[in-house]
This record gives sequence, C-alpha cells and structure tokens, in this order.
Amino acid sequence: MISALRWLVPGLALGLLLGCENEARLPDFTGLVEDAAPAIVNISGTGEVVEGPGQPVPPLFEWFRDFVEPGEEEQKPRQQPHRSLGSGFILSEDGEILTNNHVIAEADEILVTLADQRQFKAKVIGRDKASDLALLRIEADDLPVLRFGDSDRLRVGEWVLAIGSPFGFEQTVTAGIVSGKRRALGSEQYVPFLQTDVAINPGNSGGPLFNLKGEVVGINSQIFSQTGGYMGLSFAIPSVTAANVIRQLREHGRVRRGWLGVVIQQVDGALAESFGLEHATGALVSHVESGGPADKAGLRSGDVILEVDGETVPGSAALPPMVGQRAPGETVRLSIMRDGKRTQLRVNLGEVPGEELASADEDWTGLSTQPLSERLKRQLNLEEGLLVRGVQPGSAAARAGLRQGDLILSWAGDALAEPADLERRAARLNPGQSAALLVLRNERTLFIALQRPATGD
Repeated sequence: MISALRWLVPGLALGLLLGCENEARLPDFTGLVEDAAPAIVNISGTGEVVEGPGQPVPPLFEWFRDFVEPGEEEQKPRQQPHRSLGSGFILSEDGEILTNNHVIAEADEILVTLADQRQFKAKVIGRDKASDLALLRIEADDLPVLRFGDSDRLRVGEWVLAIGSPFGFEQTVTAGIVSGKRRALGSEQYVPFLQTDVAINPGNSGGPLFNLKGEVVGINSQIFSQTGGYMGLSFAIPSVTAANVIRQLREHGRVRRGWLGVVIQQVDGALAESFGLEHATGALVSHVESGGPADKAGLRSGDVILEVDGETVPGSAALPPMVGQRAPGETVRLSIMRDGKRTQLRVNLGEVPGEELASADEDWTGLSTQPLSERLKRQLNLEEGLLVRGVQPGSAAARAGLRQGDLILSWAGDALAEPADLERRAARLNPGQSAALLVLRNERTLFIALQRPATGD
C-alpha cells in the first residue's frame, strides 16, 4: 500500500502541474468579447407565412416537435404572424449591417436592436440567396464596427469564437475550433463553408465568427441537426466569400457569378479506376449545356475536371464555388482527364443564369435541381427525373416539405428531365395556385403540393 502511494503521489503532482500548464495555454476570450460585443446586433422581423401539414414550423417549436402530439393546429393550413430571429454585425459607422438572407427573407419589417438596446428599422441594401447573405442599413452614426480577417488563412484546429442571439438570448458567447474547411452544403452550392464545433443554435444565424485576433473570419449560417438543436456540426460562410458578396451588393445591388454550363457528379473509387485516375478526385462532367461556355471551349461529357487555374478540385462539390467566385467574362484554365490522358482547356466563363435580377419572385420555388445521372437512373430503374440539390430556407419548396436529396419525377403528371422543365412550369403557375409533384424519397413515392405564393415569396 505504501509502495503504491509512493507512485501515486508524484503522479498526482505531475498531473496537477500539467493541468495548470494546459490551462495557462487556453485562450482568454474576455478582451475580444469586450471589444467586439458593441458591434453585434439582434435582428427580428414580422411578416405572414402559411403553415400546414408537413410544413416547417418556427425554430422554437421545432425544438420540441417530437414531444408534441399532433392536434387540430397541424391539420389545416392557416395564416400565422412570422417573427424571424437572428443576429448580425455592424460593418460601417453609418449603419451598414450584415446578416443571413434567411433571417430577413420573409420579413415585411426588419427591426435591429443594438447592444445598448437602441432599436432601428432597417432597409435592405441587397440580398444574395446563393450565399445566404443580406446587407442592411439603419439610420445611425458613430457606430462601433467589426473588421474582416482572411478566412483562407484559417487552419483546422484553430480556436474560433461566436457571438449571437440563440433563442433570443442576446450577446451569447460560444467558442470552439475549426473542424474543416471548404465544406459543401447542397442548399448553398457557391459557398465553401467553414465547419466548426462552436455551439450554434437558432438565432445565431448572421452573427460573426472570430479568430483570436478579433477579426471576423466567418458568418454563422447553418447547423447539421436531427433534433433542431446543436449537435456539434456548425457551418459559417467564409469572410473571403462574404467580402466579395458585400462588394458586389454595394456596387451593383446584386451578385454576378462565373458559369461553366455543366452538370457534374462525384467521382467514386470505381469511376476513378475506370477513368484512369490514381485517386477519387475531381468533378465528373455528366452533361454539357449546348451553347454554354464549356460547350464552346470543347468540354465533353465524361471529362473529369481536376484543376481550375492550377488549384486542385478535391471533389465535385468544390467546383461550383471555385468557378462562381470568378467574374463572368473571365477566362479560366481547366486541367482535365480525358480518355486516360491529362489535357488543358481554356474557358471564357458566362454568368450564372437566373441571377440577372434581384427579384425574389423569379425563383419563387426555392429549389435547386439537377438531372439524374445515368448511373442513378440505372440504379433506380428510372427514365428521367430531377435531383433536389438544395431547398432555400423559408421558400415555397421548404414550406411544402421538399428536402435535399428528393427525386422529383413529375409536375402535375408531366415528366421532368431538366431543371428548365421545372422552371418553365413554375413560371406558368399563377399566384396562389398549386401543382402536385410526384417525389421519390427513401424508396417510396409521395405527392407534394407546391403552392406559388399569392404575393411572391
């Protein structure tokens, strides 16, 4: 017993000493929070939305949804006042504020509450659905501001901190590390997201993500959750992406993105071997739009895009933001694998279709789709259909209950083979009218009614 204690006591002492050293190395966020907090705001808005069976519900209700018995209130659609809740931060002393587009997308009136509890009505300077960012302005002067850092310089494992208003609790501070970079989420295909383990919940959206220098390196945007609450996976829009969007919104009121005109798919191990690749990397071109930039440059179906201007394309999801961050009219050099040989093409980029105007009514569905790959058709024994790549939060598709990964087989009985097929039918639908979509989900088919808003979305 005495012998055991002789080993135990020195071990405890060493453990305590190492614990003190590790504690001393942990970052002290107090100064950062004191400096940054005055420039962080709470954002709320009011509007009218329709709720009904199978449709989204407010975030707080979503948190408790599994514990509520379905009752009369979920059996029939009804008009409900909508109060969005999110965060934002001040960019300029004269009242420019950045937040997420989904925070204010359905608001008829936007109210900004400063850290000193002063409140202002805000106007929208510009919005960009593709990046989920919105630029607001309030009538105020001499406001505290935050500065951007370089998100490209962030390293995985680096400490980061968030300040926001989860569930309305203003000036809430949470910290963690960068878990990954250049993450692709289907709903925002032009954003190479930062992944963190910082605790983010509804209400944090639009708030800043800081590095230890007190610079904004991201805008907190989404969480991955099966419960509606934080589960350890949080995603932020990189500051480099946000700065480009802000500049264009200031100058043009909209965002223009480079466009190749291709449909791509992921390269798996089997495909990599068949195309003569050493690793499953790059983006496989499954369709080239006739007359588009890629078609004019000679890109073909079956080509694998490996690099853009010398930058490696790690997977298909990485290609859209790599191309989209470039300006229309810019020429890019693509390194591709064709017939087992590497070659290069130069492509003069076009502009992403459908983004010429800022009106939200142009894309009232909120759906991002692509044709089914030949492999998926064979696997599911389908002739045609559309894969839902993303659903814009708060959109008509989201309210109808459509999800990323759904396969849309038909629109009111008409087969769909290209996104343009869906867009044409959506454009012909009158405000207030609905169409029945046949959807394949988890190997089961179901009908979903997609309704065009009476006054636009």
